[in-house]
Amino acid sequence: MDHVEIIRDRLLLTLAERYESDRNQYVTLPRQTMDSSLAREVVAEMRNEKTIEEQIRGVVRLTARGYQEFKTHPLSCAEQS
Repeated sequence: MDHVEIIRDRLLLTLAERYESDRNQYVTLPRQTMDSSLAREVVAEMRNEKTIEEQIRGVVRLTARGYQEFKTHPLSCAEQS
């Protein structure tokens, strides 16, 4: 599993947990995450795929589409176990 999959899986898991408790709440990503060009690339890809919404840079939430993807496709890290 590569770094992109790890970042994507962690982000999906965090956002899915928040989505289940409050679909309208945004999550502020840690500065350390947003300082990573790889993490910013993952966020941009997910935003372009419409799986997340970005209110402002580093403040994101899962979309209904993203939640469906999370529920129907296992995380990459789960497949490695």
